[in-house]
Amino acid sequence: MTSVLVVDDEAALVRALRINLTARGYSVVTATDGASALLTAATERPDLVLLDLGLPDIDGIEVIRELRTWSAMPIIVLSARDTSADKIRALDTGADTYVTKPFGMEELFACLRVAERRLALGAPEPDLVVETAAFTVDVSSKTVRRGAVAVHLTRTEWAILEQLVRNPDSLVSGTHLLTTVWGPEYADRGHYLRVYLAQLRRKLEPDPARPRYLITETGIGYRFAPEDPP
Repeated sequence: MTSVLVVDDEAALVRALRINLTARGYSVVTATDGASALLTAATERPDLVLLDLGLPDIDGIEVIRELRTWSAMPIIVLSARDTSADKIRALDTGADTYVTKPFGMEELFACLRVAERRLALGAPEPDLVVETAAFTVDVSSKTVRRGAVAVHLTRTEWAILEQLVRNPDSLVSGTHLLTTVWGPEYADRGHYLRVYLAQLRRKLEPDPARPRYLITETGIGYRFAPEDPP
């Protein structure tokens, strides 16, 4: 069963899409703004996305840009913006197809069939398992272990850790983490990250006071260093 993430703040359209998609055998999850769309995409891992550009918090172009930092899932834009400039910008950012509102359901399902053919031809995204000397993170199963012992993480802790693990040895800005995990209105609340990174270190680091894996880059962001320092 192909899973579809529908991202739109128009309740009537979301309801119509859910009914029609479900009737055709698709599994459907929904989001009404950009922040929840990014979180749902990261946690639910849908096969493809139907995305409105005119969202109440983050512009849909930014949602596309964020998704493309970690996923190649097909993105079909559904938008009332009908200028060539809007279409070119969305496609150049990473969208696969652009459907202008209002649209017919048969037009939409034709686009979905194209996207599904692409999925069938493409190789599946490999499972991501990252091992350190202290713990192992299995992104596909959303589990963390220290040796044979499972480590319980809260949903927020996992969301932060996954962002870092997916970008090993790369600086991930605090702003990116805050907007992806909590939403754009939390972009200036860096103390949230300090609290949750301290919790993650207590659960994962051999010595939380001197972290080796979850590194703070002061004033900029955070970095996951999977290899032990020499």
